[in-house]
Amino acid sequence: MNKSELIEAIAATADIPKAAAGRALDAMVDTVADALKKGDQVVLVGFGTFSVKERAARTGRNPQTGQPIEIAAAKIPSFKAGKALKDAVN
Repeated sequence: MNKSELIEAIAATADIPKAAAGRALDAMVDTVADALKKGDQVVLVGFGTFSVKERAARTGRNPQTGQPIEIAAAKIPSFKAGKALKDAVN
């Protein structure tokens, strides 16, 4: 399912226009991204938790030359599915 299909599904389920569903989805995604930028967690009970994890710096290898390269530390977004979502999938 891509973004436009998700917007159509939201509009049909909530009985709202597609434009409103699109704005609501964009607002949700922007709000989650802003919270993660601040270092906060976003917990949707039953659905899951969005958080930021720290990835340590490490040494990797250039696959073409085999030379070692330094990979910088980074913050990465993470999602852990909640129990209700896991149960719905299984």
